[in-house]
Amino acid sequence: MNSYPIHIKPFGERAILIEWPKEIERSILDDILTFKDFLRSEGYGPGQWELVAAYNSLALINNKSKIDFKELSADLQKLYPLRKEGVKQESRLWRLPVCYDEEFGIDLEEVSEQTGKTIEEVISLHTSATYTVYGIGFLPGFLYLGGVPAELVLPRRAAPRLHVKKGSVGLARKQTGVYPQDCPGGWNLIGNCPVPIFNAEKENPCLIRVGDRVQFYSIPRAQFDLHTIQAEVGLDLLTKESNSA
Repeated sequence: MNSYPIHIKPFGERAILIEWPKEIERSILDDILTFKDFLRSEGYGPGQWELVAAYNSLALINNKSKIDFKELSADLQKLYPLRKEGVKQESRLWRLPVCYDEEFGIDLEEVSEQTGKTIEEVISLHTSATYTVYGIGFLPGFLYLGGVPAELVLPRRAAPRLHVKKGSVGLARKQTGVYPQDCPGGWNLIGNCPVPIFNAEKENPCLIRVGDRVQFYSIPRAQFDLHTIQAEVGLDLLTKESNSA
């Protein structure tokens, strides 16, 4: 198991942040998740502690009291070298449908021009990759997916849109993602996913978690309309393809 230099800093009165090297690497994420699981076994359990993993960090949030940064930092520095590779978190593979119709893929033509690929090639590249969930935010259920093919690596739009439709699928730098609700956004929009990823009314609002994998597949407009109706009446359309890493 790889070991990395970590940096620990305060994150408010009730939280502390552990940072790994600022690189998008599956091995770094695996190390973060391994340490997270190890901390659970060392007394940082749910209820009092909320552990939030992301690309290059692990936040520890105390839900009951303020923390002593010096004491907690020392404990974490002591525990990190002791972590060991035990049972890995199950990495689920989720398959999400995307309609790349021009109504939804409002930036597809621009993406095509910037990449030198045809629209069909852009869609083929986007659906050919298996993405890793490196983080969940800035909205509840917004998945930051790494693993975008090099040909589709693009900067964010220079001017963010004030309104992006729920389900919009976008590209930004080395990431792709699905907007879980209507909101402003600055990613390059190439399609729309009719399957809800976040549902606040459910006990577990977001089934997809950091460390899971996602694949997109293309669907025609008619199938998109059908899935939209099915989602509106409460059918669960989120599907797992596999349980293995």
